[in-house]
Amino acid sequence: MTTERRTFLGAAAAAATARMPILGANDRVQIGIVGLGGRGRDHINFYNAIEDARIAAVCDVNQAARERAVAMIEKAKGYKPAEFADMRQMYESKEVDAVSIATPNHWHALATIWACQAGKDVYVEKPASHNMFESRKMVEAARKYRRMVQVGSQSRSTPHKIKAIQMLKEGVIGKVYMARGLCFRRRFSIGHTPDQPVPPGVDWDKFLGPAQMKPFSVNKFEYNWHWFWDTGNGDIGNQGVHEMDIALWGLGRKDWPKSVMGSGGKFLWQDDQETPNTQHASFHWDDGEMTFDVRNLPTPPEALAPIRGANYVGNIFFGDKGFMVLDQAGFAVYRSAMADFVGARSAGAGGRDKYEKVAEEKATGEGMIEHVKNFIEAVKSRDHTKLTAEIEIGALSADFCHLANIAYRAGRTLRMDSSGRFIGDAEASEMQSRKYRPPYVVPEKV
Repeated sequence: MTTERRTFLGAAAAAATARMPILGANDRVQIGIVGLGGRGRDHINFYNAIEDARIAAVCDVNQAARERAVAMIEKAKGYKPAEFADMRQMYESKEVDAVSIATPNHWHALATIWACQAGKDVYVEKPASHNMFESRKMVEAARKYRRMVQVGSQSRSTPHKIKAIQMLKEGVIGKVYMARGLCFRRRFSIGHTPDQPVPPGVDWDKFLGPAQMKPFSVNKFEYNWHWFWDTGNGDIGNQGVHEMDIALWGLGRKDWPKSVMGSGGKFLWQDDQETPNTQHASFHWDDGEMTFDVRNLPTPPEALAPIRGANYVGNIFFGDKGFMVLDQAGFAVYRSAMADFVGARSAGAGGRDKYEKVAEEKATGEGMIEHVKNFIEAVKSRDHTKLTAEIEIGALSADFCHLANIAYRAGRTLRMDSSGRFIGDAEASEMQSRKYRPPYVVPEKV
């Protein structure tokens, strides 16, 4: 362990064990934002819009990103926040109560764990983790240091989605036995970008962090890091994790599947992307099923146009009395014309059934500001049970994306036990974690 690492952990432990100030009802939570790319700039706008929050500091490995962020805040609020190139230094600041993490996926776990160790509460973007080992360590850190850790799964704070899930629980389509998640989001080829010298003002070592050292290229930086296994999780862990979260929520599942199957590939494009642009996963329990599809190439809506417009990104829930279509635009519920669908005689030619729309609601907002406000309220109340996407929930949704990717990369059906471990598959088990690059190591003991 390096001296720098020992020093930080020692200071962090001292901070975490010290008595933290209790924020009053009128106190503003002082926020430090880590990661100032496109999503990080969204975070700036979110906190600027919340009366009980104030951005005290910003951090990024890219000097240009830091300068843009400081200028945004100064223009909107009339002051300059503190500026950091290293999150560990920001975490040591007594001027920061909580941190908001919008880094690439491979940094989510370590940034969260370090923050918890330093006594900071955390809002971390989805997916919560880059692999399943990290998910466990993030939950352990939140519990050990008694931190509020919210994952950026804002669907959990979106009014029409909350209502839809409640209706499922109340039996609007009967017993729900299957969910299907859809991520039909068009993505174009990223092309090829050559290796090149690291641009001035960019700390490439810190950008890579836990990932192995590789030469700089434009595609590995900025947004396209999503499509490289070292830093991202493909679209199933990007857009898809939202729909995965909703599928689990609607099914009411918090347990591991008995088996996972994955398939797909990267088709048509010859470019730098490593992750699939077409992907299917299925998760099986003794009493239910969940399937998930990612399609980044041209594709029609999922056979729902005659019923309810174009459904490209969303979920379909199936019950013994009907089905529900839920997406960003709203939801609709269809009930079977049969009084008793299960066990009924054939409906006629081909066993076709007729459905009647019994409920429909349009979205009134995406729930983003509500989700961040929920985090701020939990920071002030010190009650993690009030968080709508607490780390234990967010970690599980991320893990199902990881399971889909592991099954896809392994190329076979994987069996699981009740603790979330693979049965008799050493290769798949190895993919539940990664090889870390010192000193950026997610520790076994947090």
